[in-house]
Amino acid sequence: MERNYRFQTNLYCITAEELSMGRSNIEVVKEMIAAGVTIIQYREKDKAMKDKYSECCIIREMTKDAGVTFIVNDDIDLAMVVQADGVHIGQDDLPIEKVRGLVGNKMIIGISTHCPEEAQQAVLAGADYIGVGPMFKTATKKDACDPVGFEYLEYVAQNISIPSVAIGGIKIDNIPQVMKKGAQCVAIISEITAANNIPEKINQIREVIKNSIVEEKKR
Repeated sequence: MERNYRFQTNLYCITAEELSMGRSNIEVVKEMIAAGVTIIQYREKDKAMKDKYSECCIIREMTKDAGVTFIVNDDIDLAMVVQADGVHIGQDDLPIEKVRGLVGNKMIIGISTHCPEEAQQAVLAGADYIGVGPMFKTATKKDACDPVGFEYLEYVAQNISIPSVAIGGIKIDNIPQVMKKGAQCVAIISEITAANNIPEKINQIREVIKNSIVEEKKR
């Protein structure tokens, strides 16, 4: 995948095995792919590296066969070893320029941002996309900061040229609020990983996103 890709989706899925109702990340990813998801991030904080590597090798093959973009959260070495399509980093990780030097020009680099200054710096440093959030209070990420509010999301929609993903506490019932404030893509975690029927839940989410976009165009 070329670095100058654009998100071709408005739904960005992220794994969370502790919120997957006893299912493995591999089982959940299989269901996500079956539902037609086109971008999946592997996020697993507490497992041993050997276990994460084993999972990511399998998920890399699954996503490659399905033409799905595969992003690894935080672990730059892991992303490189399994030949993921990209890596997502945080503000406390290595600078984007240093990550680019390690992963090369073809790998996607995303970075979490929480304010206009961080968004601007991400663009200047060569990020391919930014995460915007958390939108709402979230328990999915243990070290998450306080919600950034819709003002920052609106700023990104109006001023940042690279793709962005709204994230943090987004559920099916608050998607319309987020889309109304300019989100082009939403990341949803527990609402999907904890669903009894993951493809069905994803289809419901897509319908809400679609209706939200239609409503905004009417305004």
